[in-house]
Amino acid sequence: MSSRVLVADDARFMRQLIREIIEPEGFEVVGEAADGRAVVEEFSRLQPDVITMDIVMPKRSGIDAAKEILALDPGARIVMVSALGQEALVMEALQAGAADYVVKPFKPDAVIATLRKLVEKEV
Repeated sequence: MSSRVLVADDARFMRQLIREIIEPEGFEVVGEAADGRAVVEEFSRLQPDVITMDIVMPKRSGIDAAKEILALDPGARIVMVSALGQEALVMEALQAGAADYVVKPFKPDAVIATLRKLVEKEV
């Protein structure tokens, strides 16, 4: 059974890039969100196995969205996606409960390894 992934990023090309990296590896992208408010709604609706979430998004930051999702489901598995130089935000996201992170520009192998590690870990 493939793992279901929700991809949240305000840049359409970045959502597409993540999709192109993970789908050939057996992950199913069940939804996308372009802002922090939409990702919370999509999470509630879709109940994905994992979320990849940009830290900086409109309407609500990825960190705030992660906090809200984890309040709804403490077992939610969230991978934060950050740009180089956002270490402080990454630390804040991890403290808020995000499970892991990847840095843009990412190496496809790192994205796959991070997602596999999370879905193989039973929560």
